[in-house]
Amino acid sequence: MTRQATLEQRTKHFQEAIAECKTRIIVCAGTGCIAGGSLKTFDRFQEVIESRGLSVSVFLEEEKGDNALVVSGCQGFCQMGPLVTIEPHGILYSKVSPDDVEEIVDITIVGGGVVDRLLYTSPHDGKTVHEREKIPFYTKQSRLTLELCGKIDVRDLDEYIAHGGYFQARRALNEMTDKEICDEVLASGLRGRGGGGFPTGRKWDLTRIENSEIKYIICNGDEGDPGAFMDRCIMEGNPHVVIEGMIIAAKAVGASEGYIYVRMEYPLAVDRLKKAIDMARDAGFLGKDIFGSGKDFDISVKEGAGAFVCGEETALIASLEGKRGMPTLRPPYPSERGLHGKPTVINNVETLATVPIVMRMGAEEYAKFGTESSKGTKTFALTGHVANTGLIEVPFGATLREIIGEIGGGVIDEDGNIVGCDFKAVQIGGPSGGCLTQKHLDMPMDYDTLKAAGAMVGSGGLVVMNQSTCMVKIARFFMQFTQNESCGKCVVCREGTKQMLALLDDIIEGRATMETLELLEELATVVQIGSLCALGKTAPNPIISTLEHFREEYIAHIVDKRCPTGNCDALAGYKIDEEKCKSCSLCAKNCPVEAISGAKGVPYVIDSNKCIKCGVCITECKFDAVLKG
Repeated sequence: MTRQATLEQRTKHFQEAIAECKTRIIVCAGTGCIAGGSLKTFDRFQEVIESRGLSVSVFLEEEKGDNALVVSGCQGFCQMGPLVTIEPHGILYSKVSPDDVEEIVDITIVGGGVVDRLLYTSPHDGKTVHEREKIPFYTKQSRLTLELCGKIDVRDLDEYIAHGGYFQARRALNEMTDKEICDEVLASGLRGRGGGGFPTGRKWDLTRIENSEIKYIICNGDEGDPGAFMDRCIMEGNPHVVIEGMIIAAKAVGASEGYIYVRMEYPLAVDRLKKAIDMARDAGFLGKDIFGSGKDFDISVKEGAGAFVCGEETALIASLEGKRGMPTLRPPYPSERGLHGKPTVINNVETLATVPIVMRMGAEEYAKFGTESSKGTKTFALTGHVANTGLIEVPFGATLREIIGEIGGGVIDEDGNIVGCDFKAVQIGGPSGGCLTQKHLDMPMDYDTLKAAGAMVGSGGLVVMNQSTCMVKIARFFMQFTQNESCGKCVVCREGTKQMLALLDDIIEGRATMETLELLEELATVVQIGSLCALGKTAPNPIISTLEHFREEYIAHIVDKRCPTGNCDALAGYKIDEEKCKSCSLCAKNCPVEAISGAKGVPYVIDSNKCIKCGVCITECKFDAVLKG
C-alpha cells in the first residue's frame, strides 16, 4: 500500500486478501515457542503445503494463496507450546513439532478433520478440547489488552489496522483536544500497570499543563522482575498497539518525540518494535504531519544494559541521557523536569498498550471491568508450581483461587502432577512484592486490597509455590536479586540489602540465633524507610511478608536447626525408612564418617551427631529408603 492510503483503504485491502484464504495457519512465534522450535515448524508447514500442490501465502501483502501461513506473537498458553491455531475452525494444536506437520496438513488442512493427539487434554477428566476458546485457560480470562496478541501476523501492518488499529490515534489527533484525551483516560480509571498504580490520565494532565515547547513520551519496557514477561509478549506480539498508545499520549501532552526503552535481554521485542516503527513511519503514522493533523511525532528504540534499577523513572531517564542508571530525588517529577530537563511522561508497555483499547471501548465501558478503585484488566505472568503456566489477563478483583485453580489448572508437585490443595503461597509483584497464602485465596486482587495485605500488583508476576517450598530460601532468592541490582547510590540500600542477605544466609546455614531474626526485622524496616528509590524501599517486602505468614519456618531454622521442607542442605537431616530398608548395608559401607549402623535383618539407622549431610547414602540406596528433611 502507498503512504497516501487511508486506514479505510488499508482495511479493505486486507479484508479482500484474507477473504481469498480458505485456511489460516497461525504459528506462535513468541520467545517461548521459538525456543521450542516453532520457526522450524513454520518452515515445515510451507514445505508440506507446497509439496501437496496447495497454494500458500507466507506474506499476505506479497502473495495470494488458499492457505495463509502466519507468524504470531505469544498466544499465552506457554505450558503447551509450541502452539498452532487453525482458522476458521478455531482449532488449537499444542506441543507441535515439525514431525507433526504432515499429519496436520493431510488431516486438517486437506481433509477437514482433527488430529486428536495434538489437542489440549484436560488433566482433570482426560477430555480433549477442539476449540481454543473452549479451553478453560482462555475461557476464564478477559483478554482486552492481549486481544490481538497471538492472533494477528506481527509482520503485517494492515492486519492490525483491519482490527481497528490506528483509528483511535487518528481520532485523537484530528477530533479531540489534549484535555479531552486526558479526561477520557482519567474517566476510564486506567492506572499505571508498571507497579505504581498512579492514574494515567492524571499523569498525562500534569505534563500537559507544563509550559514547554519540548516534551517527551517514554515507554518503559525495562521489565526485569524474575518470572515476569507481560511487557515482552506485548512488544513481540502486537508492537503497533504500543506505538498507537504513544501517539495518543503525545497528542495529549504535546510531545513531539518518543522513546521505547527496552532491556537488551529482549532481542526479539527490539527487532519487532523497530520493524513496526519503520512500517508506521512509511505509512505516514509517524514523522511529519501524521494523519494530516499538522502534528509531528516520531519514536526511537533505546536498548538498556539490563539494570533492574532502570525500571525506576529517574534512573531510566539518566540511562537515556547516556549517564549511569541511578535514581534521583523527587520532586521535581518527570512531568515537570524529565528527559533533558523537559516535561516527560513515562508509562510502561502495558499501560500504553491499553490506551487504544480504552479509547475504542470508551471510558464508561472499560470502567465496567475491575473494581471500584482498580478499573479494567491486568495481565499476569503465571509461573511456578501450576499446571498451566503462561500469560493471562483477568479483571481486577479476580481471586487467586480463580487464577490458580481455574485458569492455571491447579497446583502441581515437583513431577508435574496435579496435587489438589497443596498450595502454599504465591509471590506477587516480583522482588518488590510479597507473599499471599491460603487465607488470601478468595481475596479480590486489586491495587488497594493487595497493598493492605502487604503485597502489591507490581508489574504482574505471579509465582505459585507448593508445600515443598522453603519460604526462607524464597526470601533469600529475591533478596539476592535486589542486592545484586542495587545501584549503590544510597548507603541504606547498598549496605542494607547486603546485610539482610548475610543474615538470611546465617539462618539457612544454621548459624542464626533469635537475635539474628530481631536484627533482620529491624534492618528491613530501616531499608524500607530510608532508601532513595522504590528498589530499596520495596526490597525488604519478601522478608516482611514471609515473616508475617511463615514465621514458624524461620524459627524452625533458627531454634531447631531444621528446614521443615528439607530444602536447606546445611539443615537437612537424614533418616532411614524402616519399611523400605532391606538391610543391604550399601549406605553404611559408603558413608565416609561411619555414621550409619545396622545388622542383617534389622533396619539401618543414621547417627545425626556424626552425619555430615554429604548425601552419599541417598545416592547409594537402591530402594529409596534414605529420606532427607
